[in-house]
Amino acid sequence: MADEGLQDELRAFVSEREWGQFHSEANLAKSISIEAAELLECFQWDDNGDRERVRRELADVLTYCFLLADRLGASPEELMREKLAITRDKYPIERSRGRSTKYDQL
Repeated sequence: MADEGLQDELRAFVSEREWGQFHSEANLAKSISIEAAELLECFQWDDNGDRERVRRELADVLTYCFLLADRLGASPEELMREKLAITRDKYPIERSRGRSTKYDQL
């Protein structure tokens, strides 16, 4: 997972450009969605996608995710672990292994 050095690097990058003023929670969430659409576009006509383009678009999505987590005062790792605990309860191994069924249909 990411280290604090990466988060510090992102903060410095934003600060140097004085972009923090544009990074409201809503704007960052919108940016995640926009970049996720660009990531999906990589697979629009070819399920394999252009690997380098996929990497760049995924980096954009992750960057905005990390910036939003920081704005919320949480680490991405913390948020993912919290959600993973919830998802573990929703999808017990004995009922969900090898199945893509939604939790309320298991």
